[in-house]
Amino acid sequence: MKVEVDQHACVGSGQCLLTAPDVFDQRDSDAVVELLTDTPPDGREQAVRNAARGCPASAITVVDD
Repeated sequence: MKVEVDQHACVGSGQCLLTAPDVFDQRDSDAVVELLTDTPPDGREQAVRNAARGCPASAITVVDD
């Protein structure tokens, strides 16, 4: 699994951070998503998929290897 984010599309809702805080963060200045790792730790794949589905701006893309 590989994760990509579109910072230009992000609206700063923070749902990704709440769902998978070990993969996503937000910039302090404007709350835009920051990707901590583009390859989630083992066992966190479902949380990342949930974050992508729950993103109101569809700013998260999950690509299966």
